[in-house]
Amino acid sequence: MSARPPDRRQTFPLRDRKNVQEDRVVETKALVICGPTASGKTALAVSMAKRLQTEIISADCMLVYRGLDIGTAKPSLSEREGILHHMIDVAEPTDSYSVSDYEKAALPVVESLLQRGKTPVICGGTGFYINALLFAQKFGNAPADAAVRLKYETIAKERGREYLHSLLRECDAESAAKLHYNDVKRVVRALEIFELTGRKKSEQKDEPIPRFPYVAVCLDYPRKELYERIEKRVDVMFGQGLVEEVRALLRGGVPPTAQSMQGIGYKETIELVENPSLRSTVSDIIKQNTRNYAKRQITFFKKLPNLIYLAPDCADNENIIMEYLCKEQNG
Repeated sequence: MSARPPDRRQTFPLRDRKNVQEDRVVETKALVICGPTASGKTALAVSMAKRLQTEIISADCMLVYRGLDIGTAKPSLSEREGILHHMIDVAEPTDSYSVSDYEKAALPVVESLLQRGKTPVICGGTGFYINALLFAQKFGNAPADAAVRLKYETIAKERGREYLHSLLRECDAESAAKLHYNDVKRVVRALEIFELTGRKKSEQKDEPIPRFPYVAVCLDYPRKELYERIEKRVDVMFGQGLVEEVRALLRGGVPPTAQSMQGIGYKETIELVENPSLRSTVSDIIKQNTRNYAKRQITFFKKLPNLIYLAPDCADNENIIMEYLCKEQNG
């Protein structure tokens, strides 16, 4: 793998950043704090939300589930420091929860904050969730057909979302690679386009349309340091009782096949409930799977337009973010 460019962690010849007095956003924008797991997103989001006197919208596909606390590194009430966090504990662990479900619930929160002149802080590592909030997808002049859409929605309900996604992969592999199988709404739309026009959605080259102005930042840890943080986090999870949490979920009626139990840390730990002697092996597997996931997250967020990379050890990051929030949109 080639090394990342050395100038990704940007420095800025900004006006006196140590004395950003008013913290007033010229045009209300959303602030997105994204990046790989274990990169310190939550702490930065809380600090910025306190400074901006606003609220946080979680963009993490595992934090939506109640009862999944340790294995998701869900921020505790003390870690939230009195800041209202939306989209945490909004689904039962037995529920299936899609990108469309998230968009329907989270987008009105973001829009409400913007209408009130507040800066929504969107924080998380699930890129599909973040894109669902930031962008409206344009599909050109492709027609719509309620009957075709209903057909594919029925297939998703009867045969499962992964099967529906496999149908898209067969006819439009490029679109399938960009869409998660839980994003049923967009998978159905891509299948609908292909069936009605005979052309792949990916061939239309439609660009996402920003719903509102935003500033997006990512803490850019060196890969080795990020992996060390991931390994420490997994060790902490086991120390806090990850196995006991999974055991309690299973005893409470959550099936091992539930969508919530397919998350990294949970699907692997299920084996430990029956065979505790596998502890070290399962721990290593979780660490490896999490490292692989972090690589995928890094790749995904590279494509986010205008993403700003920040050095994680820079004490001036909050003021740097404020400078961007206070810039005129075309400045």
